[in-house]
Amino acid sequence: MQEILNLINEMSPYLLLGFGIAGLMHTFVPARLYHRYLAGRGFRSVLYAAALGVPLPLCSCGVLPTAMSLRREGASKGATTSFLIATPQTGVDSIAATYSLMGLPFAIVRPIAALVTALLGGMLVNLFDREEPSPDATAHATVQSSHTPNLTLKEKILGALRYGYVEMMQDIGRWLVMGLVVAGIITVAVPDGFFASFAHRPLLGMLLVLICAIPMYLCATGSIPIAVALMLKGMTPGAALVLLMAGPAVNVASVLVIRKVLGSRTLWLYLAAIVGGALAFALGIDYLLPREWFTDSLILLNSSCHAHTPWLNVVCTAVLALLLAYALISRLRKPKSCCSSCHEEECATPECTCHAPAQTVQTLVVTGMQCNHCLASVIRALSSLPGTESVEADLASGLVTVVGPTPMADLISAVKALGFGVKEG
Repeated sequence: MQEILNLINEMSPYLLLGFGIAGLMHTFVPARLYHRYLAGRGFRSVLYAAALGVPLPLCSCGVLPTAMSLRREGASKGATTSFLIATPQTGVDSIAATYSLMGLPFAIVRPIAALVTALLGGMLVNLFDREEPSPDATAHATVQSSHTPNLTLKEKILGALRYGYVEMMQDIGRWLVMGLVVAGIITVAVPDGFFASFAHRPLLGMLLVLICAIPMYLCATGSIPIAVALMLKGMTPGAALVLLMAGPAVNVASVLVIRKVLGSRTLWLYLAAIVGGALAFALGIDYLLPREWFTDSLILLNSSCHAHTPWLNVVCTAVLALLLAYALISRLRKPKSCCSSCHEEECATPECTCHAPAQTVQTLVVTGMQCNHCLASVIRALSSLPGTESVEADLASGLVTVVGPTPMADLISAVKALGFGVKEG
């Protein structure tokens, strides 16, 4: 328990800073910026996708519908693949947390590795998979952009705070907690020096980590304490980087969605770029760079376990715990229906549309939504369809209610294009 608390105390100030920056990016950087530069088959679109994806704070599941939405709006397969590789590996929040626990060299190498592997994957897809987006992508993007509201500065700031400290907490909070718990279990259960046997065979250790990391669901931030715990047990810095790269970027959900939406050839190129890039960077760290660059921070972290914890870290840990608790309660709490305060037979309030006979109400059950990014992607996709008047969705149950005469086939097609499962409710 003490080991977990020490990790949280070290990470909490940087996590709070990272979540705040993530909220500002989400609110103040227009979404159309991400769509404008990702069309076309050239190197520039792949570079823009990678550069935009590296700082973007999206979790491993949230990046999937976002990338599929970019694809529908005109992004090339190469740019979409580049975005899929770069985004889940890093983010402003995870870069800050990496610096707090693993030091500056890891915090520098990690986004560089994400950028390079994303460029590699995007260019491989552009070279070997030439299928282009559908011709209606531009029209779809134009329709969707019209739904972007104009917000005041106060509304943007409040939106940034809500996104960074509520929605992101809901999305990655449980994975962060799970990562810390797993790190504590590793610290207690795994013998000291367990991975020392791989010191003279680092490639074997990297392959073992790769086999374990690929099927797992790890977010960029939640993987950090696990990597730290394993390095304290003797794992090489290169093998730890493999975990940090492959864990967030590849999991069963991403493999299934990419194969379904982008095709088997793109999937294999995607996996080749991540695996090849992770192993190349890992071998470079273990053989070409001084080991002390990547282990000195662990020595300081280990010694800090017995030192007095600064009051700022304690306060940040308490704030982080409160935010995580609030996010968990908010996620579990069922949303109220607009008719919750009246009887069904007497529902006559003008703003209530649940039982209005003149409107067409359709319901869908969407499977595979794991976070608020998934939910927002579904709502945006359905709202952009002609005829849709309003969309309401519940993340926990997957139930989506659409008001408007939009054909059911179009609704189902729009959701499937994002990579989710869907059926008529």
